[in-house]
Amino acid sequence: MKPDLHIPQPLRLLDQMREVLRYKHYSLRTEQAYLYWVRFFVRWHGRGGTMRHPKSMAADEVRAFLTMLATERNVSVSTHNQALSALLFLYREVLGMDLPWLQDLKRPTRPRRIPSVLTQPEVVALLGALDGDVALLGKLLYGTGMRLMEGLRLRVKDVDFDRQAIMVREAKGGKDRVVMLPRSLLPSLKAQLAAGRVRWEQDRQRGASGVAVPDALALKYPDLGRRWGWFWVFPAPALSLDPRSRIERRHHLYEERLQRAIKLACAAAGIYKQVSVHTLRHSFATHLLQAGTDIRTVQELLGHSDVSTTMIYTHVLKVAGGGTTSPLDALSTALSPTECREPEALYA
Repeated sequence: MKPDLHIPQPLRLLDQMREVLRYKHYSLRTEQAYLYWVRFFVRWHGRGGTMRHPKSMAADEVRAFLTMLATERNVSVSTHNQALSALLFLYREVLGMDLPWLQDLKRPTRPRRIPSVLTQPEVVALLGALDGDVALLGKLLYGTGMRLMEGLRLRVKDVDFDRQAIMVREAKGGKDRVVMLPRSLLPSLKAQLAAGRVRWEQDRQRGASGVAVPDALALKYPDLGRRWGWFWVFPAPALSLDPRSRIERRHHLYEERLQRAIKLACAAAGIYKQVSVHTLRHSFATHLLQAGTDIRTVQELLGHSDVSTTMIYTHVLKVAGGGTTSPLDALSTALSPTECREPEALYA
């Protein structure tokens, strides 16, 4: 009798792409986004009832899909670029089709916009309207210039109270950097870690799987995720399933917690600017420059590769705070008192 040999079946397209994305250590968010766009691309071209494999499609189909996104869906430039990146990854990395027409696909140009920045009184009002762990997280993001996910992924071992510094690990572009630890947050941050220690000990007693750690370290040191130093500074209140490994473990605080809290805080503080969590980072950089910090230092604190990216904040300072006088103000003494009145007085 012949042995029952298991012949592995070829992977489906999306499974192949998922495998390559994980092999190249792309983030979970990028993996989810790229899989979405490839699925959308295949289904959109198969809307007539006949599904086609991407190997049988080429430049015309890719351009038609991208044109539809821009003209019918009215997607933003960043979304349009993400869809194009997903398709380029599919053809080059998964299907191995480095065809000439791939080089001819043009990316839309992203408009350069002046960031929304809060004044210092507005920052005080906004942060004062937050409470709980999101209040500490909001203060930490403004006080260090960290991005939202950089703050959420902060681990106990990366907070150095002695040197009053925070090590930001695997930030945008896979780079590490050091930022200051605001002295005013030392008591609150120590209290946060004390509460986290209690939660970590409870997880240990229940035999939980700890927290996620980078893949290579997880293989080399299987127990690393259960160590206190690797625990989250902002842990989630409950255990959850890891979307990749399907292991139940402690995740960090969900990002939408602060995003929702910021919107409610803006309404409570009477702030009507367009404000997001990232506005705290913009305000951090602008206020440092306003206080006389040199732009190279701000560049390093923000983790920008090119100083031209940091220069955008100097455009805010050129006009903001009365730095440039309007020509109308030079004529104010020549204008009649009636012309200089407030609009409310004119229509009273």
